[in-house]
Amino acid sequence: MKARNLTLVLAGLSMLGPFATDTFLPSFPAIATHFDVSSVLVQQTLSVYLAAYAFMTLFYGTMSDSFGRRPVILASLLIFAIGSIGAAFAPSFGWLLFFRGMQGASAGAGRVIGQAIVRDTLSGAAAQKMLANIMMVFGIAPAIAPIIGGWLHVAYGWQSTFVFTFSVTVLLMLACLKGLPESLPAAQRQPFHPGTIAANYWQALRHQVFLLRSLAVAFAFGGFALYIASAPHFILDLLRLPETAFGWMFVPMVAGLVLGSALSGKLAHSVPGATQVRWGTLVMAATAVLNLVYNHWFAASLPWAVAPVALYAFGMSLALPGMTMSTLDIFPQMRGLAASLQNFVQMVLFALVSGFVAPLLFDSGFKLALGQAAAVVLAGFFWWLGTRRAASQALGLGAKNN
Repeated sequence: MKARNLTLVLAGLSMLGPFATDTFLPSFPAIATHFDVSSVLVQQTLSVYLAAYAFMTLFYGTMSDSFGRRPVILASLLIFAIGSIGAAFAPSFGWLLFFRGMQGASAGAGRVIGQAIVRDTLSGAAAQKMLANIMMVFGIAPAIAPIIGGWLHVAYGWQSTFVFTFSVTVLLMLACLKGLPESLPAAQRQPFHPGTIAANYWQALRHQVFLLRSLAVAFAFGGFALYIASAPHFILDLLRLPETAFGWMFVPMVAGLVLGSALSGKLAHSVPGATQVRWGTLVMAATAVLNLVYNHWFAASLPWAVAPVALYAFGMSLALPGMTMSTLDIFPQMRGLAASLQNFVQMVLFALVSGFVAPLLFDSGFKLALGQAAAVVLAGFFWWLGTRRAASQALGLGAKNN
C-alpha cells in the first residue's frame, strides 16, 4: 500500500474519536431538554465515552500484537457502528450513556493500532514524518465535526449527529476491507497467554521513563482537551454564539494542529525529534502565559479568545510526534502494548478533565487559562524528569558495560 494511501486510512481511523467526541457538542442543550436532565449530567455522555475509550486502549494494542492489526481494527469498527446507530435511537438517557460507552470502547482501536502499524512499516525520521502527516489529516476532524454537528442539529435534530458518525464508520469499514494491509506477519506475533501479557504490562508499568514520558504526552494533550471538553460552554455561554458557530473555535484550533504537524513532518529529516519537542513545549508555555494575561484583563471575545487555543494546538502538534516516537521506541518488541498504555494514560486524563476539571473551570475564561497553564507546567516537568531519568539509566548501563 502506498504511503499516502496508508496515511489517509490511518488518519481516517484516528478521526473516529474526534468525530464521536465533537459532532454532538452543539446538541448538549437539546439532549438535556429531550431527556429532561441537567447540563452536568449531559457532560457525562462525554465522560462515559472517554472512560470506555481509555479502558479499552489497554487491550487493543495487545490484541493486535497477538491476532494481527487488521482483524482487531475491523471488529472495533463494527462495534462502533452499532454504538452510533444505537445512540441515535436511544429510548432513554441511560441507554444513550450505554451506547456512548460502546462508541468509546471501540473508537480507540484505530488510533492505537495505527501507531503500531506505522512503527511496523517505517522507522526513524520516516516514521516520525508519517505520524506528523497522520496528525495533520486527523486534525481536520475537530474542525469540521462540530460544524457539521451544528448544522445537522439545526436541520434534523440531535439524533442526526449519531447517524452521521454511523455513516462515516461504514465508509471506513469499506476502505479497510479494500485497502488496509496486515503489517504484522504471523511469525512476529506475540502468544496470547494471560501470564505473558500480564508480565509485559508489568514490565512497562515499572519502566519509569516510559511512564514519565506518557504522562508528559497526556498533559500536553490535556491543555488542548480542556477546551474541547468545555466547548459547549465556551461557545454558547462565554462567547454567546449560536449552535452553528462552533467553527469559530475549532477552525483556528485545527489550523494550528495542521500547521504544527506539517512543520514537524517537514523538519523530521533535518531537525532531531528532541529539538522539536523543546520548540513545541516553549510555544505551548508562551501561549499559556498569553492566555492568562488576556483573560485576566479582558472578557472573552472573538477573535482574541480563540487565538491562544490555536497557538497552543500549533505547539502541541509540533512536539507530540517526537514525544510519541521516543516513548513507543522504549519497547520495540511490543509496540502495540506500548501504544495501548500510552493512549490509556492520555485518555484517562482526558476523561478526568471532561468529567471533573472542565465543570469546575468552564464558567470563566480565566479559569480555563489557568487549567491550560497547569497542563503545560506538568507536561514540561514530566518530560524533563523522564529525559533526565533516561540519561541516568544510559550512564549507568555504560558504566556497567565498562
